[in-house]
This record gives sequence, C-alpha cells and structure tokens, in this order.
Amino acid sequence: MTLQQMAVLPVAIPLLSAALILATAPILPRRMPDVLAILIALCCAGLCGFLADRSAAGPIVTWFGGWTPRGGQPIGIAFVVTPAGGWIAAFIAALFAATLVFSWGFFEKTSAHFHLLMLLFMAGQIGFCLTHDLFNLFVWFELMSVAAFALTGYALRSSALSGALNFTVVNTIGAYLILAGIGLAYSRTGALDFAGIARGVSASPGDPVVVASFCLLSTGLLIKGAQVPFQFWLPDAHSVAHSPVSVIFSGAMVAIALFGIAELYWAVFASAPVVHALMHGLLLGMGTASAALGGVMALLQRHVKRLLAFSTISHAGIMLIGFALLDRQGVSGALVYLVGHGLVKGSLFMGAGILLARLGGADEIGLRGAGRQIWPAGVAIGAGGLLLAGLPLGVMDAGLERIWDAARLAGCWPAEIAICAGLVCTGAAVLRVTGRVFAGLGPVPGEEERSPTEDEREDADRPLWLMLLPVAALLVLAVPLRHDADRIGWLAAQALMAPQTNAILGMGRLHAIVPPPWRVAPHSVLPWIATAAAILVAALQLFWHRLPCPLAHGFDRFAAPALRGLSALQSGRVADYVAWLTAGLALFGVAASFG
Repeated sequence: MTLQQMAVLPVAIPLLSAALILATAPILPRRMPDVLAILIALCCAGLCGFLADRSAAGPIVTWFGGWTPRGGQPIGIAFVVTPAGGWIAAFIAALFAATLVFSWGFFEKTSAHFHLLMLLFMAGQIGFCLTHDLFNLFVWFELMSVAAFALTGYALRSSALSGALNFTVVNTIGAYLILAGIGLAYSRTGALDFAGIARGVSASPGDPVVVASFCLLSTGLLIKGAQVPFQFWLPDAHSVAHSPVSVIFSGAMVAIALFGIAELYWAVFASAPVVHALMHGLLLGMGTASAALGGVMALLQRHVKRLLAFSTISHAGIMLIGFALLDRQGVSGALVYLVGHGLVKGSLFMGAGILLARLGGADEIGLRGAGRQIWPAGVAIGAGGLLLAGLPLGVMDAGLERIWDAARLAGCWPAEIAICAGLVCTGAAVLRVTGRVFAGLGPVPGEEERSPTEDEREDADRPLWLMLLPVAALLVLAVPLRHDADRIGWLAAQALMAPQTNAILGMGRLHAIVPPPWRVAPHSVLPWIATAAAILVAALQLFWHRLPCPLAHGFDRFAAPALRGLSALQSGRVADYVAWLTAGLALFGVAASFG
C-alpha cells in the first residue's frame, strides 16, 4: 500500500468501524465496544504519526477517485498530509484513545451508541485536519458538530438538553456562516481546492468578496474555537456534558478550529492585504481578550468543569495570539501549545470526572476536604494546575516560550499582559480547587454549601486505578518531550506557512520540506513568575477570610460589582448568545472596512 492510499485510512477506519459496531452491537460481548474503540483510536494515532513523519520529505497528496488536476486546475477532492496536519491528527487520535480508556464501562447501559458517536467525532476531526478542499472542510466540520451535539445531550437530563440546545443553535449558525463564506470564495475563484482558491485570491487580492469570505469562514471557526465574543456556549456545554466528552471538547475540538483558521490564512488568503490586517489586528485582539477574560472568569467559578471550560477559553486565546502574530516563532509555539494544552486539559477534565464518580459532585465548596480518600487524583489535578500556570516543564512550556518570544519581538504588550493574566488566573483556580477539595483548606461551607449544578453524577462502578491510568499517561506525555515538540513545531510551522501550491496542483514535483534552523527556546523568568503568582492568588482565595477587613471591604466595594457584571453576561439564554455572535460578525465588517 502506498503512502497516498494510506492517507485515507485514519478517516476510513473509524467511519467503517462505527457502522460495523452499530450493526453488531446487539451480539457483541459487553466490553467489546470499549476494546474495539480503543484499538481503532490507537491504530489511527499510529497511522497519522507515521504519515506525519513521512510527510517531512514532502506533502502526501491523495486525490479521491483518481480525479487529479488537469492542466493545473483541480477538479477533485484531495487529502494532503503535512507535518502540521498529520501530527495534530495523531494527537487527536491519541487523546481519543486515552478518553475511551477513561470511559471504560461508563455507558454500557446504552449499548455501543457512545462509542459510535466518539468514532464519528474522531473521524470528523481527523478529516478536518487533512482535507485540502474547502467544501470538504465544511463536511468534516458538520460531522464533528453533529457528533458533538449528540454527545453533549447524551445524559438526556433537562440541564444537559438545555446546554446541548445552546451549543447546537450557536454552532449551527456558525456552520451557515462557513457555508456562506465557501459560496463567496467559489463565486470569485471558481475553485474549492485550497490551492485553486489561493491562485484566484492572488489574482485579485483586494477583492471585497474575498475579504467577506474570510470574515464569514473565520467567524464560523471562531465560534467553534470559543473566542470572545463567541465563547458563551462552551461553559454551558461543559457543565452538562459527561467528562469524557468534555475532554475532547477542550482538548481537541476548540483547538483545531483555531488551527483551521491558521491553515486557511496561510493556504488560501495570505496574499490578501486586508485579510492580513484582520489576522494581525482583529484576531490578535480577540485572542488577547479571550486569554484575559477566560482567566478572570475561571477564578469566579466553583463548579470544577465550568472552571476548566473558562480556562480553555483563556488558553485557546493564547493559541490564537500565537497564530495571529503571523511569525514563525508564534505559529510554531501555537502548534506546540495546542498539543501540550490538550494533554494537560484532558487530564484535568478526567480529574473532574473522578470527582463526579467518587464524590458525587463537582462543586469545590461542597467537596471541601472530601478528596482525601482519593488523594492520587489530587496530585494529578495539582500537577495540571501548575502546568496551566506556566510551570517551566514540558510541551506547554515549549509552546509558551515561543509565543511569548514572538509577542515580545512584535512589541505586542497587551498580548503579553493577557498571556500572563491567563496563566496566573487559570493556574490559581485549579490550585485553589486542589487545596480546598483535597486538603480541606478555606472556610467551612455555610448556607451555600451546594452548587445549583451539583445534581449531576457519573458512573462510580469503575475502579479508581482505571480512571487514573489515562490521567497519568497524558501528564507523562505532557512533561518530558519538550525538545522533540520544539523541533516538530518548527517543522510543522514551516509546512503550514509555506504550502507547496504548485506541487499539490500537479504542476511540479514534490520538494522536501527543508527543516529550518531551530533552537530550543531559552527559558525566561515569565514561567517562574506566573507559577509563583498563581500559587499566591490561590492562597489568597483560600484564606481570604483571614485577611484584614479593610482589604476585603475594598475588594467588595470596587472589584466585586465588575466581576458580578462579567458573570451576568453568561446568562444561559441562547438569544443573548446569538446577539453577541451578531455583534462579533459586525465587528469583522467594521474592521474589514478600515483594513
């Protein structure tokens, strides 16, 4: 089998396997769907990693049905494996494998439907990373979305269905916007393949229809990427979805939407000056706002999964900053940070799942001191909190150093401040949860001991060691591979930022990607300062009741009203979220008019 034939297998295998599992579920042994789903995810991870490694010698291009370009004009649909898309697809499949181990036996009462949806979800995300056709990108986006909608409301509780409805409405609007953007691009270029559209864009880079196409496509993807002001659906969905589903939402789905924006920019729209201004202006501002706002909102939460959802918004904002700086340092850092954050955040959501399964809730105040009996989970959650805070160790640190260095060289001080705020606030929030739940720190719960969302509970039949196994695996992967991640990040950034258009269109042979000169980013003082500050903020929140009265009174008088105002924006009403979506789309229009 050739590499070109192998390129379709990471998508074809889970799709065919999902159909086979659905057909044979009534006769399969009880645990067989778990085993099959885990093996399929591991197989896809291995295939994607192998293809990504081989693609360093040149992109692996597969034209479905043999419909290769004629006279330099693409007439078929292509999968293109590059180091960027291939390694991210491998990470996605590995995260699914760990999640399926964590959910072993979790949904046995509903046969194999959960495994079917997870395999479809994985296929959609991998296809999204590998496709080179704009309409095909929309197809994989929709497959991913439909599976996500069903998984969000899988519990069939009223709260779960409400969160799923908000998710469905907002993201369906995003899908319509993407479809409209595709139509505009096709109307101007007569092509759907990335390289064909790029050739049309370069022929008329100032065309306002091209700019409008980018605005619509970016808005749809930013909704999925949960960036300000499109982020409101994510906490609602996370707080009601089962923990294994939340792992994929925050660990993979949000991040690859931002990767999609970066890929569309470099592969299609890079020659348009207004689009360049939008990327380096508006999207950089959105990432900055998301990093800061998500961090502050995480500090205000008491429900652990909702807290982690806001931290995802913050760290996704840091990724968007890296992509929007349009610098190889920033792009390589964002790609590495994407993987490191997914590993850490996946382990933290699994930790939240352990709290739900073992302690019957995820409200940190109500669980004060109850986690001592499952102290290994506390160690894992505390380690994840330190890594979120910027602890100079592992894959996240490698990506953070690149992004920070790029922001500093660009003189983008608001982004630097937002990155620091996001690291400190999200790390402090998780460390506060660790201290309260597992060490019994903080004031004794009073009248508001129970959270209004604490009625959720997850299956407690699984042994603790089985739930901790994938948590430990993800943290182990997140820590020791800094050097390799840095090198792969450089290679992936070059492949992403310099797509080989002529070779993909069949107008020339494939040339090897020349590895750029790279170095391991030196450590700055930022990670140490951010980590120390996160520990300090967590301690202040836990021992706030012991602080001098004037300090507490000043906070209640000046800061508390503003924080309550921020919390009120998260209303839970889909009409409000659609209004913010409309405002964000209008912001694109205004920014484009000044570009």
